This record gives sequence, C-alpha cells and structure tokens, in this order.
Amino acid sequence: MPGQKGRFSSSNVDVKGFSFLESKNQSKKEAKPSFADLTLCLLEVIISQLDLKDNIRASAVCKTWREAGLYVRKVDKPPWLMYLPKRGNLFELYDPLHQKMYTLNLPELAKSTVCYSRDGWLLMRKTISREMFFFNPFTRELINVPKCTLSYDAIAFSCAPTSGTCVLLAFKHVSYRITTTSTCHPKATEWVTEDLQFHRRFRSETLNHSNVVYAKRRFYCLDGQGSLYYFDPSSRRWDFSYTYLLPCPYISDRFSYQYERKKKRIFLAVRKGVFFKIFTCDGEKPIVHKLEDINWEEINSTTIDGLTIFTGLYSSEVRLNLPWMRNSVYFPRLRFNVKRCVSYSLDEERYYPRKQWQEQEDLCPIENLWIRPPKKAVDFM
Repeated sequence: MPGQKGRFSSSNVDVKGFSFLESKNQSKKEAKPSFADLTLCLLEVIISQLDLKDNIRASAVCKTWREAGLYVRKVDKPPWLMYLPKRGNLFELYDPLHQKMYTLNLPELAKSTVCYSRDGWLLMRKTISREMFFFNPFTRELINVPKCTLSYDAIAFSCAPTSGTCVLLAFKHVSYRITTTSTCHPKATEWVTEDLQFHRRFRSETLNHSNVVYAKRRFYCLDGQGSLYYFDPSSRRWDFSYTYLLPCPYISDRFSYQYERKKKRIFLAVRKGVFFKIFTCDGEKPIVHKLEDINWEEINSTTIDGLTIFTGLYSSEVRLNLPWMRNSVYFPRLRFNVKRCVSYSLDEERYYPRKQWQEQEDLCPIENLWIRPPKKAVDFM
C-alpha cells in the first residue's frame, strides 16, 4: 500500500532511540553484580569457609581468587565467643570471623561456674558441691576431676584432658614469700597441695595478676606490675623470668591520678612460645607488649604483623592473618545492634563500634569467654 511503503524505511527509524536503548541495556549488564567484582577482603572470608580441595579449585579461577585462596590456607581460625547464661541451659556461641550466632542446649553445665578454658575444653565447678569436671561443649564429653579444697587465686590446666599429659594447677599467694600450690591430673584421686617458697616482688591494690597460660612445660602468669613469673610442675618450683619491663602509664605511679578511678586489667597470651601482655584501662587504648628475648617491647600498627589478640578473664588467645580482623585487640563483648565483637584497631587507633559507651560497660564480663572450636564446629550445632 502506498501509505505503508515507507513505514520501515531507514529515513523513519529513530536511530537515537535505538542507540539509547542499546546503551541502557549495556549499562544494566555492567551494573549487574559479579563475583569478579568482590574485594579481596570479602573473597578471603568466603574462601576461608571452603575445605582444602575446594580452596584449590577456587584458586584456579583467576589471579585474584588465587591470591585469596593461597592466603587463607595459611591463616589461623579464631576462637568463638561463648555466653554463660545466668539461668537456664541455653548457651550462645558466636563466630567472630563469619559473624554467626549458634545456640547449644547444655544441661550438663547447670548450676556450674567456669574456671578456665583451653583447647576447646572448659574446666567447670559446681556452685553448691564445689565438685569439678572438664567439659567439651561441642562433643559433650565430660571428665570428672577431684574436688579442689584450696580457695585459689587462679586455676588452669596445661592441655586437653584427653591428651594423657594434662596437668591442673591451682595456687594462692598467702604472703609475700609463700604460695600455696595444688596440682592434679585428670585420673588422680586427689590434689597434691603444699606451701612453696616464692618471694613476690610487687603487689598492686588495683591489679593482682593476669590469667594463667601454659607454654614451654611451665605455667606462666603476670603480677600487678607486669613481671612474668612461672611454676614448673616437674621441679615444683616458682620463679621469675628475668626480663626488662617497659613502663605502662595505666599502672605507673607517675600517672596514677589520671587513671586511679578506672578499671585496669592485665592479660597474658602466648603464641608459639612468644609472650604478649595487654594492659587495658576502661575505654583507653589497649597497650600491648611483646617479649623479645629478655626485653618487653611495645607493639603498634607497624610492628604487630597481622596478629589478632583475643583478651579474656579465663584465657587469652593470639591468631595470625585472620581475614579483615588483623592488627586488632578483641574483647569478649558482643554489640548485638551491629552483630560484631568489640575491638580496638591498632591501624586506625580507634574502637569498633565507636567508644562512646566504653566507660559504662565492662569489656571483659565474667560470663563471657573465648573457646577454641573444632575444625567442623557447625556439625555439632
């Protein structure tokens, strides 16, 4: 028909319109999210959840994935945060790396208080009977321990009670020169207790001692001034490790007026035989010292070398190269509104979340602790 002959001729085509539609479709394709656009930090978190075989497969995708895959093969796994309920049998566990919360029903821990944590095991004590036992919250394995009659200042154990070499230690400083010391083994029928000579150098009204760690076949602890001392189970002897101390303003007489009303704590952690001590003072920045030979040296963002330190009343842990958690000090306190643990970044010199509430809240509450999960911890949930 004459009126329709030129209907589709090139002179009547809206070239600009087609061009606009093509560019719009192209921009939609470009805007569509892709795994190739993920940042290296996110890739590390995702690939860290794969087993070794899948990690190797993912590493073959491209150069960026290979970099992330190789990196997380060498990283440590962080401890989980465990909440002890004031009543009831429901215990919450939080994975700080993947920011996931789990719940376990553990009636075995009813009317008990935690004494120490190590290698995925808890040392517990019954509130009324004072009987003690080991408990693994993941495998639900329970091992009874003889009752400890000593009203101790601190208690600890060397390794998992299933290892065959586990030693328990409880001690009380009864005077400047005498420390009452009790030791036991999981299969023993009673504790061995005796008063041992030990001349303590310092005494602090605000800081008594740190948590206890086991390393180099000895139990180590810090006194109120940060001096490192130890107990050797084989020789049944207490002694000091002779090291040169670095001054810390939180416990120094020179700055006592500035920090006297603030809650101060000192923590001890060890990684592959290297000791770290951490001073905290309410919302002030944590001060971290590392023992190099016989000298304590303060570490900062340039010398922490990818470490993450987890402080706690029952145990403190050190990990290396955790994805997005590096160069930080973590506390056993979870901010539920943002679903992440409270931490201090040495790189940015600030708390996460921000510090407006640190003065009002205890960063190391007595009902929270760090515990090492097994390799496939999710299978036990």
